[in-house]
Amino acid sequence: MSDFKTTIGLEIHCQLKTKSKMFCSCSNDAEDKEPNTVVCPVCLGMPGTLPVTNKKALELTAKIGLALGSKIADVAWFDRKHYFYPDLPKGYQISQYQNPFCEGGSLTVSGKEIRFNRVHLEEDAGKLSHKSGSKYSHVDLNRAGTPLAEIVTEPDIESAIQAKEFLQELRELLRGIEVSDADMEKGHLRCDANISLTKDGKMSPIVEIKNLNSFKFVEKALAFEEKRLANEFASWPESKTKVTRGFNSEKGETYTLREKEEAKDYRYFPEPDIPPIELGKIIDLELLKSEIGQLPSVDRQELIDLGIDEQMAKLVIKDKQLMAKIKELKSQIEINGKLVKTLVNEKKARDLNTDQLKDLVVLLNNGTPSNLIRQAVEQAIKTGNLPSDNLSDSSDEETIIKQVIAENSEAVEKIKAGKQEVMGFLVGQAMRLGQGKINPGTVRDKLLKEIKGE
Repeated sequence: MSDFKTTIGLEIHCQLKTKSKMFCSCSNDAEDKEPNTVVCPVCLGMPGTLPVTNKKALELTAKIGLALGSKIADVAWFDRKHYFYPDLPKGYQISQYQNPFCEGGSLTVSGKEIRFNRVHLEEDAGKLSHKSGSKYSHVDLNRAGTPLAEIVTEPDIESAIQAKEFLQELRELLRGIEVSDADMEKGHLRCDANISLTKDGKMSPIVEIKNLNSFKFVEKALAFEEKRLANEFASWPESKTKVTRGFNSEKGETYTLREKEEAKDYRYFPEPDIPPIELGKIIDLELLKSEIGQLPSVDRQELIDLGIDEQMAKLVIKDKQLMAKIKELKSQIEINGKLVKTLVNEKKARDLNTDQLKDLVVLLNNGTPSNLIRQAVEQAIKTGNLPSDNLSDSSDEETIIKQVIAENSEAVEKIKAGKQEVMGFLVGQAMRLGQGKINPGTVRDKLLKEIKGE
């Protein structure tokens, strides 16, 4: 594959987190509802009905654009996109073609800047379900009219794995700015992937792989298509062509659907029932900017700069309450990987006050085991004391060590003879006497020193 240059662009459909649908008052929550029960004459495309634009959907689309650094249009409008399919009740989709709400912008992933072409707003179609062995399909229009933001990249992505990483980064951003749940398994986030290869000045067909609904499938479908196109290098057409393929997740293969439509095939024209929209007059863009705050990618890098490993940092930025807590504490106490891991795993520790957390950091830095940390945190919350107040002091440990050595002379002699495997037994005896309040690592070292007479 080193002789080929791979070019990938993504079209991502993001279901927006609104209470109602895009152009009617039907609920935008159709999950687990009976088919065709969350519908009305507007989203069913009945003659004589008129669309009314959802202001919240406009706000969330603009919020995505602001977070990506896009230019927000002064004036934009909706267009009709015509195609005929059983789950499209009107026979056209209200979308945007010439004047989207947002243009440009970028997102950096692993040091690579991926540019955006546009972010536009449209309504979703319904859903077809195909029962195995059946000669017909069921049409469910509950999803018809759901507000979608379509986020279109420039062809800047260079590999299948980079496409997956980009999509994961984008999902964190969409969740971070609270415009969507962005759950791919539930269809909140779907992706059409465009890929082509070039070699020796010759370009392969541009292939669009439709409706990829998981990060794994995006990577697998693009990797398969990359290999397939490379193998067919000798038969690449001389002229530029576009084709549409689907992805069979069970076989891990793509398959031909149809030739790719051009814009002219959709017969776009401005939506006559919705006037042009001046976003700046309808939405407070400055207020939206203030709501966005710091992006998840910046939060993650700041955590990494504090010495927290990348995987732990990814967990933290998904937990808004914890991220807010860390930002609050950053100027007051030492934030390190051990503390962050404890705050992730022991949620009760988040209720400790600043002095208690400072004391907890000392315990963690001294290697106090997790079971003792858990006990110390629980007692500190109950009593208001410092976590260390709930662990035995050094004089207690000295007394326990002397008692263990005196009561277990046979085991002590074995250790003196070089049989270190019995040390675990002595440590266990010390932990029993200490009622779980002493550090086994510290006790082990002190036992060895006492037995050796150091």
